[in-house]
Amino acid sequence: MSGTAGIGRLITSGTFTLDGGTWDVDNNVWLVGDEREVVVIDAAHDAAAITAAVGDRRLKAIVCTHAHNDHVNAAEELADATGAPILLHPDDEVLWRMVYADRGFDPLRDGQVIEVAGTGLRVLHTPGHAPGAVCLYAPDLGTVFSGDTLFSGGPGATGRSYSSFDTIIGSIRDRLLVLPPETVVRTGHGDETSIGAEAPDLEKWIARGH
Repeated sequence: MSGTAGIGRLITSGTFTLDGGTWDVDNNVWLVGDEREVVVIDAAHDAAAITAAVGDRRLKAIVCTHAHNDHVNAAEELADATGAPILLHPDDEVLWRMVYADRGFDPLRDGQVIEVAGTGLRVLHTPGHAPGAVCLYAPDLGTVFSGDTLFSGGPGATGRSYSSFDTIIGSIRDRLLVLPPETVVRTGHGDETSIGAEAPDLEKWIARGH
């Protein structure tokens, strides 16, 4: 590991709303950094709890893996409290505007590297669950933050607006399963897994079709 960055996880609870439905959800909020600076991945539900977890460190960025409300609904308050920029892939603007009519964000691009505490988070555009979904690959840390693209047991949900099963399968196959098998997958909800644990099941997911 070239830097001294570590990984923290905060679990926050709230609701996810889309297509007229609302569901109770627990979200993983990931913090990558050291004692001086940190990046927050997915500011979900509870800005006060996330601010407390950041502490007196400099918050370099609030990175959104996608713009479903449960992943961004604390982003504005956290940004206002800390001055940190909000980063989101522009293909998710339609979802972002469902939550924030007037708030802007800084665009993420595929291949961009976000530097924090001597390590890099490389942006992988992985559409399917949402048009602008991204994963963040940190080779120094042996991990990928997968948002809602890949979970333990398969792809993220694609049965709602602005999602596509065929697209998410392509993203997982071409962008994630090519990573080293020992890479830890830190997900947007639930338990972590690894690339090696999930890769053998690709054909089962395709056959299952959802």
